[in-house]
Amino acid sequence: MTAKTHMRHEIREIPDAVETLLTKGADDMRAAAAALAAHDPAFLISVARGSSDHAATYFKYACELCVGVPVASVGPSVASIYERPLKLRGSTCLAISQSGRSPDIVRMAEMAADQGALTFAMTNHPNSDLAQVCAHVLDLHAGPERSVAATKTFVTSVVAAVWLLAEWGGDDALRAALKGLPEVLAQAAEADWSALGAQLVSKQSLYCLGRGPAYAISNEAALKFKETCRLHAESYSSAEVLHGPVSIVEEGFPVIGLAASDRAEAALVEVVDNLADKGAEVFVTSDKAKSATCLPVARTAHPLTDPISLIVSFYAMVEQVAVARGIDPDAPRHLRKVTETV
Repeated sequence: MTAKTHMRHEIREIPDAVETLLTKGADDMRAAAAALAAHDPAFLISVARGSSDHAATYFKYACELCVGVPVASVGPSVASIYERPLKLRGSTCLAISQSGRSPDIVRMAEMAADQGALTFAMTNHPNSDLAQVCAHVLDLHAGPERSVAATKTFVTSVVAAVWLLAEWGGDDALRAALKGLPEVLAQAAEADWSALGAQLVSKQSLYCLGRGPAYAISNEAALKFKETCRLHAESYSSAEVLHGPVSIVEEGFPVIGLAASDRAEAALVEVVDNLADKGAEVFVTSDKAKSATCLPVARTAHPLTDPISLIVSFYAMVEQVAVARGIDPDAPRHLRKVTETV
């Protein structure tokens, strides 16, 4: 199919963007991982907003699972608005921003460095303000991204995040999975999620569910539904949705369950089957479901890289839903490419 929107074109560029990152970013990534190992932080903090914050959520789960070091998300306004220094000596700060220009992200990273944290900037603009205030810069190498909806930069942020952990922890299995990722992502971009898309064209609200690292992908999916399709979407951990939000579920209510092939898969599938039995129209990225509809998935060689494949298939579907709803996904209403918050 010929690309008709910038978003569609950029989704198709994701495999090459990841390949470029893995090739051109190797030296900087090894240096960053060596610095992280030498620093040996007791904990890390992440600083980000929007899609970048979802990449940070992925990093949190991956870091805690890979190397056993906890990660906390810190609100940038603590530094920019409230001007409150934090006790960060001995920690590490990962600031993620595709533009590297938002003043609050920059200020938080700057404060973290002043308070003794080892700082890393993950950005698509290595000469940005954020890069200038951090000790290490991890260039996403995603190339220009013209659509307001971030796709390439989200995926390369997640890849860079898990690659940093693979190098820090010396995880050969994860390194190998990353090496094979571009080929899998090319397959993921062609996965047929049209059955889900057809259900959503006329809907106004839905739930996105995930668990563990895939919860970050659920968050990103819900944002993209709102951003590109003007669909009200809420993201929940599958462990939380039955604690109140389930009351909204009625006959035909759409739900998408984003499951990686990991230890959380069975628990998530049990929840989505439960929702399907209540009358919800449920789709899930697992072949283990009994009541929910299974979506085709391009699996990777590692549980931690599986969520990356899921979001690429999701992006391909959500762009089509936006177009079918008569919305230009490249220019969401009230939004612009770079949002600078104080």
